[in-house]
Amino acid sequence: MAEAILSATDLVKHYPIRGGVLRRTVGQVKAVDGVSFELYKGETLGIVGESGCGKSTLGRLLMRLEEPTSGSLIFDGVDVYKQRGRAMRKLRRDIQIVFQDPYTSLNPRKTVGDIIGEPFDIHPDVVPKQGRRRKVQELLELVGLSPEHINRYPHQFSGGQRQRIGIARGIALNPKVLICDEPVSALDVSVQAQVVNLMEKLQDELGLSYVFIAHDLSVVRHISDRVGVMYLGKMAEIGDEDEVYSRPTHPYTQALLSAVPVPDPTLRNKREQIVLQGDVPSPANPPSGCRFHTRCFKAQEKCKVDVPELILRPDGAGEHFSACHFAAPREIIETIDVSGAATPAGGWAAAEQV
Repeated sequence: MAEAILSATDLVKHYPIRGGVLRRTVGQVKAVDGVSFELYKGETLGIVGESGCGKSTLGRLLMRLEEPTSGSLIFDGVDVYKQRGRAMRKLRRDIQIVFQDPYTSLNPRKTVGDIIGEPFDIHPDVVPKQGRRRKVQELLELVGLSPEHINRYPHQFSGGQRQRIGIARGIALNPKVLICDEPVSALDVSVQAQVVNLMEKLQDELGLSYVFIAHDLSVVRHISDRVGVMYLGKMAEIGDEDEVYSRPTHPYTQALLSAVPVPDPTLRNKREQIVLQGDVPSPANPPSGCRFHTRCFKAQEKCKVDVPELILRPDGAGEHFSACHFAAPREIIETIDVSGAATPAGGWAAAEQV
């Protein structure tokens, strides 16, 4: 078993709802409500789920861009939330982030050289001042851009190139963990392939560990070693890529996978699509018991009262973590093997999306 580099335990983030003349707290938005997982050295943990389930908030908690309501986060043996001042600044070098929008995350008034070199201004002991320009040019080459682009501005680049700039900034301080908050969702499919292939290449060369947040199930399957499925602030299921995609036991995961389009016309009538009833409940007033019971096709009285634990449950060939009282494997017809599909760019082709 590989060594865990990042360990989250019962992470909680509630945002207050204020109302009335005195702006008193009248409720809480439970964006993340007790999430636990481990990230091992050199692996990629994919996080998927519907919009509003708390994926991006979780990413910000891992970066400590948001202070948690409760819970703990251990990075390389150090409690992140107990660090202050200089110790926290030093720790931030090792956990960096790549944002979703490759344009708004870059300062339009700064050149690429200034954007990628900014981490060296904040951490001046990483690279000597006289060597920073050369280091920025090396980073540009590493992410597939020309060193001559150092004096250009973000608006002079395409979306894929801007995301490469964001990745270069993210790896500038030689981090151990990179939080990727939907880094390819704003890009065209062919460009997604290039960026995902780049991230895999950087992981092999630099020994990075990724937390990869995304909506696209095929992207997550291609790049991830393990996958966690979130629903309404909680982790519904987590396991190896093959366990979650081939032998899902949680009804929510099964519904997500059944909605993926099947490219083979001969298989389209052979797979049952699970249509969930109703809308996603508000995180300000989540259901009691299992949060998925209001839309679940397996729901029983127990689900309305008892909160299911995220524990190891049988999946037909072994066991993996699932938070369902009635967890059971369900056969999902394979849609496409993305690892073998090629694009003109020589990489993976994204064919399915949820």
